Amino acid sequence: MQYSIIQKSQLEGAHRLDAEYYQPEYLDLKNKITSIEFRSIKDLSEKVFSGPFGSTLKSESYQDFGIPFIRIGDIADIFIDKDNLVYISEEEHKRIYSTHLNIGDIVLSKIATIGKLSVIDDELGEVNISENNIGIRLQSLNENVRAYVLFFLLSKFGQFQIFRMASGNIQLKLNVSDIENILLPFAKDNRNKIFADYYSQVIEERRKSIKFYQQAQNLLLEELGLENFETENVSARIVNFSDVKSAGRMDAEYFQVKYEKLLKKVEEKNGKILGEIVSIKKGIEPGAESYLEEGKKFIRVSNMSKFGISDNDQKYLSEDLYKKLKEDFEPKKGEILLTKDATPGIACVLKEDTEGIIAGGILRLKLKNKDIEDEYLALCLNSVVGQMQAERDAGGSVIAHWKPEQIKNVLIPILPKSTQQKIADLIRQSHKARKKARELLEEAKRKVEELIEK
Repeated sequence: MQYSIIQKSQLEGAHRLDAEYYQPEYLDLKNKITSIEFRSIKDLSEKVFSGPFGSTLKSESYQDFGIPFIRIGDIADIFIDKDNLVYISEEEHKRIYSTHLNIGDIVLSKIATIGKLSVIDDELGEVNISENNIGIRLQSLNENVRAYVLFFLLSKFGQFQIFRMASGNIQLKLNVSDIENILLPFAKDNRNKIFADYYSQVIEERRKSIKFYQQAQNLLLEELGLENFETENVSARIVNFSDVKSAGRMDAEYFQVKYEKLLKKVEEKNGKILGEIVSIKKGIEPGAESYLEEGKKFIRVSNMSKFGISDNDQKYLSEDLYKKLKEDFEPKKGEILLTKDATPGIACVLKEDTEGIIAGGILRLKLKNKDIEDEYLALCLNSVVGQMQAERDAGGSVIAHWKPEQIKNVLIPILPKSTQQKIADLIRQSHKARKKARELLEEAKRKVEELIEK
C-alpha cells in the first residue's frame, strides 16, 4: 500500500483533502520540479482564459467558412485536427472577441479529455474557442522558450500537474487557475535551444504528411473527373416512383442531383459495390458500465481518424471481457476500419495488430482479393466519393446512422492497378511522415524529462 503523510501547513491551493492529490508519485514529481529554479504558467503568460462562459453559440451558428471555432474534438497533440473544423461569422467572432487566439497561442480542453493541447498555426490564423476550452497566450518569449513550454506541458511533468489539478468524479474538469498554477523548471541557460529545433522538425514532418495526402486525394479526383465537382442543390427535380420504391426513401435530400452526378462519374470508372469488394463485420457494444480506466483498449468512433486510431478519451475493458470478445471483435492488421454511426464514413487501414475490441459504431472491412489496394480503398471512402454517399444514406437524423446494408451498396471506382498503387504510395508516405512527427514529439518530451531528472 502506498500512502503519504501530509502536514496541515502543506495543504495546497483550495486546501484539497482528497488522497488522489497527495499520492506519492505526484509528490515525487513535484519535488523534482521545485528542487530547480521554476516559474508558473501565470508568470510566463500574458493571459490565460476560458472560452466564453455560457456561450450562446449553438450548432446552427456554425458555417463552412469564416473564423475557425475550436472545439474539444479538434484538439490533438500540438496540431488542430482540421477534418471536422467548423467556423463562425465575423460578427459572432467580434461578439466573443475576448476569447480569441492568435498564431502561436495554445489551446487545451478543460473538461472530459484533458491533457491534450494544440498550437494555433499560421494556416488557421486568428481563431476563437468554445466554452469547454482554455487558451494560453504566452508573453513575448523567444522561440526556444516557447517550444520548451509546449513540450513540458506534454511531458509527464506537465501532464501529472494537469491531471492532479483536475476535479470531478464522473467528468474531469479544469479551471483557469489550475493551468496558471502549473510549475515549470526554468534554469537560465541555453539548453532550451534544442526544443525550437524539435518543434521545427515536427512541423515540417506534419506538413509533408498533409502534402502527400493532398497529392493522393488530388490524383484520385483527377482520375475520376471530380476535381471541380459542384455540389450545389437544385430547387426541384422529378423522381420516378420506382426510384422512390427502390430506395425506400421519399425525402428530397436523398434525391439531390449532386448524388446522381457523383454516382455517374463513379460508374464510368468501373464502379463496383463495396459488398463485392470486401467482407464486413460489425463491432459490439458491451455497455458503458463495462468501461475501465485501464485494461484492453475499447476502440470507439471518437478514437477514429483517417490517419489511424488515436487514444482520444480512450476507454478500456477488463482482461476477462476482452478474452470473451476478441475472437469476433478484435481487428487485425491490414483490415480497414469504417465508422457507421455519429460521424459516419471515417476509414483507416490498420497498420498493426492491436489488443482491443471495436465498438458497435465501427465496421471491419477485409478485402476479398488483392486486385484493390487497401490504402486506395480507404481514401475512396474518406474522399467525396464515400462521404457524399454516407451523407445521402445517413442524412436526416439528429444522430447519423449509416446502416450496414447501405454501406454494402456504396459504389467504389476501380481504377487501374498502377494508378491505385501511385495513390497508395502517396498515402503511405503521408503516414510515414506523420509517424516521424509523432516520434520527434515523443523524443522532445523525453528530453524535457531528462533535463529535469538529471
